[in-house]
Amino acid sequence: MESTATQEPQQLVKKTIFTVLFAISFNHLLNDMMQSIIPSVYPLLKQNFHLNFTQIGLITFTFNVTASLLQPFVGFYTDRKPRPYSLVVGMALTLTGVVVLSQAPTFIAVLVAVSIMGIGSSIFHPESSRLAHIASGGRKGMAQSIFQLGGNAGSAIGPLLVALIVVPHGQHYIICFTLAAVLGIIILTMIGNWYKAHLTEQAGKPKPVRDVHVNLSKTKVIASLVVLLLLIFSKFFYLASMTSYFTFFLIGKFHISIQQSQFYLFLFLASAAVGTLIGGFFGDRFGRKAIIWFSILGVAPFTLMLPYTNLEWTIVLSIIIGIILSSAFSAIVVYAQELVPGKVGTISGMFFGLAFGMGGLGSALLGRLADHTSIEYVFNVCAFLPLIGVLTAFLPNIEGKKK
Repeated sequence: MESTATQEPQQLVKKTIFTVLFAISFNHLLNDMMQSIIPSVYPLLKQNFHLNFTQIGLITFTFNVTASLLQPFVGFYTDRKPRPYSLVVGMALTLTGVVVLSQAPTFIAVLVAVSIMGIGSSIFHPESSRLAHIASGGRKGMAQSIFQLGGNAGSAIGPLLVALIVVPHGQHYIICFTLAAVLGIIILTMIGNWYKAHLTEQAGKPKPVRDVHVNLSKTKVIASLVVLLLLIFSKFFYLASMTSYFTFFLIGKFHISIQQSQFYLFLFLASAAVGTLIGGFFGDRFGRKAIIWFSILGVAPFTLMLPYTNLEWTIVLSIIIGIILSSAFSAIVVYAQELVPGKVGTISGMFFGLAFGMGGLGSALLGRLADHTSIEYVFNVCAFLPLIGVLTAFLPNIEGKKK
């Protein structure tokens, strides 16, 4: 038997704190809604600053690199020294980035704006993921999926609001999104108060036994993490093609308007939000490895068909892809946390950071490829990425049998 997982001792099981969980999820919605402004205004920025696809990819790359590099370090630091109000700092930086983006007069100013937003994101995600873990009451897959649902819902709402508010009136109207940041700062201040009180309460108690014990060698744990990171690469490279270039693909192939393309992008991102929630619940019920199998490899037939269909079927397939592909991330994060127990912040920072990093790198490379070939060619190539999901076979069973 390769590994075993012991159940959490009964005395350590706590009640799920849904108030905190949904508050964190709502702030994830606000945070990612503001971040989704960036790819949503690409057609507008392309027109305003006469950008090519390589420059479009560089915007995403800049945001995602700044959002990814700091996350593992933030997670590692807060594992050792939790900072209850760090989330407020992250949201304040995002607010600053939104203001700069709304007023940016040049391409360089756009890069500065998205860099600031990326740093805000790098502070927000590891610690908010830890709070979801704390509030889970042992239902970690469900908690992580509710947390991720907020982020995916925000990513879906952002393009729709951009289509309604920014596209008709221009870049300066991006500043309207600062209202969301102010609301987020208020709520996160209250969450920080709760977190500070929680830390004070826990300080006088003995440290709990790790809730998962994995009988794997260090080599096997590292190999498993490498497999998970390759799966993240597959998932987020494909997502980069959708979030950054799906609108251009639809406009170029089907000659629809920018607003129509934003609406179809909203449908894809909304389906991703649904898939995230489904993945978390079914991961707790049937096992996270099974969900990873289904999500990464199971989406391949649909990605392979998408470049060759008409508009109606393209939208239908994009919705199916969004639901299936997004169901894996919560499962991957929780699976990794169980591989390395006691390092919730570090693991969350590493995987969220890699997700952003892969998205940014993917967008930059795919933009370069699009300039040398075409957007349709990019989607033909990306269609094969989910086949990397076969690597799931190398992941050990650390969960035991699910009832």
